[in-house]
Amino acid sequence: MMYHKFSIRMGLIGTLLFTAGCQAPMSMKTVEHVDLERFMGDWYVMAAIPTPFERGAHNAVESYTLRDDGTVLTEFSYNKGSLNGPEKRMVATGYILNDETNARWGMQFVWPFKADYRIIYLDPAYATTIIGRERRDYVWIMSRSILDPDSLERHISWLEGIGYDISRIIRIPHGGIENRLRTESAGGVE
Repeated sequence: MMYHKFSIRMGLIGTLLFTAGCQAPMSMKTVEHVDLERFMGDWYVMAAIPTPFERGAHNAVESYTLRDDGTVLTEFSYNKGSLNGPEKRMVATGYILNDETNARWGMQFVWPFKADYRIIYLDPAYATTIIGRERRDYVWIMSRSILDPDSLERHISWLEGIGYDISRIIRIPHGGIENRLRTESAGGVE
């Protein structure tokens, strides 16, 4: 009987020590507030941990349009496999899940599923943003213009600091697509 109680106690202590060493990822914080009107428009996707559907993307551009019902039409266009590859497009609907910040969305590609979408970085000029997910499985670094390599590397280092495996980040090649962007007409930053 005494041995049985000792075994149970040791098992509980072992479990507590094991779970204390296995920390869950820290909570994914979003930016404090997003002005949706300013956020709308076109963004170059500069680097990402891409979903399987985005692999091989070149000239990737994410475009947002705020609809009258408060949802966000989201269009992702890119060239498949090369800078001159066939143009592909994916369309989704963004649902604002946190009206106080406008920084946490549910992104719906297929009904009824809404993927986690969090605006975790947004510079004051609305020129660069980073979209992340609580699970840290996917991430997108986006900018209104092509980012210089040093700036891109700083953003990637920042992501490592918040728990992303940066070895999975892919830099997205861009070339000759400046005319595809509608940023100025969408009210974005030049």
